[in-house]
Amino acid sequence: MAALANVLGAAAVTSRARWSMRALDTMVALSAGFMIAVSLGELLPVAIERHGRAAALAALAGYLLVHLTQHTFARHFHFGEETHEVTAAVSASALVGLLLHTFFDGVAIASGFDVSPALGFLVFMAVLLHKLPEGLAISSLFLAAGAGRGRALSAAAALGGATILGVLLTEYVAALRDIGLAVSAGVTLYVAASNLVPEFQAKLGWRFPVSFFAGCALYFGARAVAGGG
Repeated sequence: MAALANVLGAAAVTSRARWSMRALDTMVALSAGFMIAVSLGELLPVAIERHGRAAALAALAGYLLVHLTQHTFARHFHFGEETHEVTAAVSASALVGLLLHTFFDGVAIASGFDVSPALGFLVFMAVLLHKLPEGLAISSLFLAAGAGRGRALSAAAALGGATILGVLLTEYVAALRDIGLAVSAGVTLYVAASNLVPEFQAKLGWRFPVSFFAGCALYFGARAVAGGG
């Protein structure tokens, strides 16, 4: 389901469906709040409880690794629709950076369910909420680079495939089972705080901060529903 959301986000662009950018920004703000809450309220505490200081260092490594791939090697990438012409190299580098991030989306989901169904559900929701904007972003970036709709959809499908690969490898690679939750905490925190928040924090109006705090509140509601306390 999470992987499919990448493709649905891309389809909204490639089919030229009417897409409200205000609605997208609101979804981004809601996602950011929920993801930050899940990362700091669930993923990091559970990882540290299991592995101590090593988990905190692994979370830091995850945070730095995403910054390296998304904003050092692929400096142009941002969540949201790309409206300016870019080069094919820019779109390819953004895809490579996002593949790492979406791989750890899958690791996070699998690691969460390995701990408990409640944690797995919360992680799944956090991943699902930002998958649509993510698919929209990479497909519009490919279109802005001159690629056809087929390649734009394929790029989003590759992100979904990386998510599924992350789930599958977590089942069979001991290292991912051991540190996957901690690295995913850093990756999730980076995507929310460094990717999503800057997309709306400079925009005027109360809707975005309200949506952001609503995302945080949604975490507590979802946690209660999932049986996390």
